[in-house]
Amino acid sequence: MRSLLSALARVALVASASLAAQSMAGQPVIEPARSGPCVEDAPTMRRQHMEYLKHQRDATVHGGVRGAKYSLKSCVACHASQQTNSVTAAPTNFCVSCHSYAAVKIDCFECHANQPAP
Repeated sequence: MRSLLSALARVALVASASLAAQSMAGQPVIEPARSGPCVEDAPTMRRQHMEYLKHQRDATVHGGVRGAKYSLKSCVACHASQQTNSVTAAPTNFCVSCHSYAAVKIDCFECHANQPAP
């Protein structure tokens, strides 16, 4: 029991240090996108991106619709870091930065690639 509490305390300490390092003036640190404007404005994407991705997932799985406006593949192609070529490899990578700040688990990449195709 004591080792479990110790492990939990270490995890909490690492998580809080990570958030402190990422957050400047109360905002996550995010590397810029590779090119051009996003498919929607930033405030809309912050609020709605998961709904867009779920809708696209359903259209792809049930209707075979691929390469549409809100595809995860397109997001990764644009938002992958130029240093790591990934959206999840480093604390400042696009997905990790915001999801860590919001304390939300990213489970997309358990099945999908977090790097753009060469």
